[in-house]
Amino acid sequence: MKVVAIVGSIRKESYNLKLAHYIQNRFKHLFQMEVLSIREIPFYDQDIENSPPQSVIDLKKKVAAADAVLWVTPEYNSTIPGVMANAIDWLSRVDKVMVGKPSWIVGASMGLLGTVKAQGHLRDILFASGISSPLLPGNEVYVGLVHEKFNEKGELTDEPTRQYLDLVAENFVKWMKEQSRLKQIQTAK
Repeated sequence: MKVVAIVGSIRKESYNLKLAHYIQNRFKHLFQMEVLSIREIPFYDQDIENSPPQSVIDLKKKVAAADAVLWVTPEYNSTIPGVMANAIDWLSRVDKVMVGKPSWIVGASMGLLGTVKAQGHLRDILFASGISSPLLPGNEVYVGLVHEKFNEKGELTDEPTRQYLDLVAENFVKWMKEQSRLKQIQTAK
């Protein structure tokens, strides 16, 4: 299975980027994952949506080629970051590479509740009729107090969080296999 990760924080030392890299390395036996950069994606502009810059073309190609998207979101002002919303705007227009693409959402913050509000908003966006990205219900990951769970080397050291991520990753892979099986049945009809 091929997964691409889109991280909503473009900060070099982002905890969400560290979380994405942790998932990439920890679960390489379950899926191949590439962490995509949205740093160079320009603001969405309908005037250029039919001839976007190369950074947008590359992003769309990688998302289109993936079996699923892992959204790794911080929480800014109780919602998703603008850079993530911008990426979604590009991915949901013209060739609409996100339509029907399965998604998985995780997020980390220094606050106690993780990114619960941002993830709720992101779920609403991904369920919107223009995207209709399926999500496995009850498989959310809210990493609160993240600054206490990673060491100075960027390693996730909190064992309960590691165990929970193991469970959630396995749930996601099983769900993806079931989605693939259902798609094959529908195609055969």
